[in-house]
Amino acid sequence: MNTRFDAVIVGLGPVGAVLAALLGQEGLDVAVLERSHEVYPLPRAAHYDHEIMRVFQRVGIAQEALAHSRPAGAYEFRNAAGELLMAARRGDEQGASGWAFAYMFNQPGVERALRARLTQMPNVSMHMGQTFRSQVQHADHVEVLADGDNGETVRLEARFLIGCDGAWSPVRESLGVALEDYKFDEPWLVVDTIPLDPAQMPTANLQICDPARPTTCVQMGPGRHRWEFMLLPGEETEAVLKPGFVEDLISDWGVDVEIERRAVYRFHGLIADRWRDGRVLIAGDAAHQMPPFAGQGMCSGIRDAANLAWKLTSVLKIGANSDLLDSYQAERDRSVRDYIELAIEMGRVVCTLDPVLAAQRDAAMLASMQANAIASPPPVGGPGKQGGIFVAGDPLAGTIFPQPVSVDGLRLDDALDGRAWLIDRLGGESASDLRYIAASDPLIAPFRTALEAWLEENRVEAVLVRPDRYIYGAGRADALLSSWRAALAADVALQTVV
Repeated sequence: MNTRFDAVIVGLGPVGAVLAALLGQEGLDVAVLERSHEVYPLPRAAHYDHEIMRVFQRVGIAQEALAHSRPAGAYEFRNAAGELLMAARRGDEQGASGWAFAYMFNQPGVERALRARLTQMPNVSMHMGQTFRSQVQHADHVEVLADGDNGETVRLEARFLIGCDGAWSPVRESLGVALEDYKFDEPWLVVDTIPLDPAQMPTANLQICDPARPTTCVQMGPGRHRWEFMLLPGEETEAVLKPGFVEDLISDWGVDVEIERRAVYRFHGLIADRWRDGRVLIAGDAAHQMPPFAGQGMCSGIRDAANLAWKLTSVLKIGANSDLLDSYQAERDRSVRDYIELAIEMGRVVCTLDPVLAAQRDAAMLASMQANAIASPPPVGGPGKQGGIFVAGDPLAGTIFPQPVSVDGLRLDDALDGRAWLIDRLGGESASDLRYIAASDPLIAPFRTALEAWLEENRVEAVLVRPDRYIYGAGRADALLSSWRAALAADVALQTVV
């Protein structure tokens, strides 16, 4: 077995699998250590958005993901009387990334699609039944030890080690990283079901703000539905998991379902103070955890993977300075904090148990609804600019570059490759770090009108789009190219590539 790799990833959940796929597509040698042999068979995450579908598109599983997903539709907050307190109708319309704004999905199906994709990459190896034990950093590599469930110890060497190993991350523990606690800690009973009569099921995703029992009711992937019930003071895990408790709660909804899983989770907000220590990094739940009310837990982890993948590729493949990796936490920490704080704010609305406070909340939200009708919440979660790889002071920097979709369903990303893009009206010489292309190039002819309209609307000559499809900056092409090369601080000459 090969024991030397560009990257060793610990954990083969969605975050680790996406990171492995992104690195593998760039030709890097990747090993993934996973203690389980099979995909966990029951759903955990329930939601992803258009940005994440764009990542799935990039790694080649978009159609497989769609088979286990459905547009999210409405997300409504209602009180105990059923009155609408707040609604965000952001599911069926198209997001900037060229896909539906949001999806509900069945996680095991998407994970299996990711693993199947990895088996198609000869430079990516999955080591199942391997539990991370320890790591030691050296000048040019990390030594990684893992214990196999066959009793053997495996020793690997990697230029970088990335822990995507969940909330109880052994990789994070090996670094002695502390967690900042947002002091939001609520126990909830999560119940996954298979509807026996889909016509009975609610068509909106619901937060029931009932002080007698705050409840969540949401669609999952096709053929599944989830309820989450807040545990009340004095209720213990053992008691609520006994037969009959869940059944009584769901009977109030008047639906016929098969209960697939019942489990108690604690919803909390945590974030690691360090995401990088030399050649070792953490991502996903290892770096941050958040309540589910905004539906951004897994999404945030996959954004970590997309951010980290292009920066590791730049260091490992084109010789960018390793200090580039310091921008990973600088950009992702701000985004994650925004989502944690949004989720906690939403959770505090839902989790109100005091009837008097709940009545005051209802009155205020009903008044707001009457004044503003149905409004989508303001966007949050953009990358942090301070310490990030963006053109300073550019209002377009750090926003998502839209993905045009042609009338026959073609998407821009599929016409180009995984490098950064420098797009203007004339084009220029491409190199290993970017694709320099004219908006009028025949290769992207189906998107010419949309791209030229974007340049005209924003009154810029050119735009440089990072590999994670956030805008680096917009303006003059020569200035963008010079600035981008300085930001990467490449240690070796960049090769000209068609």
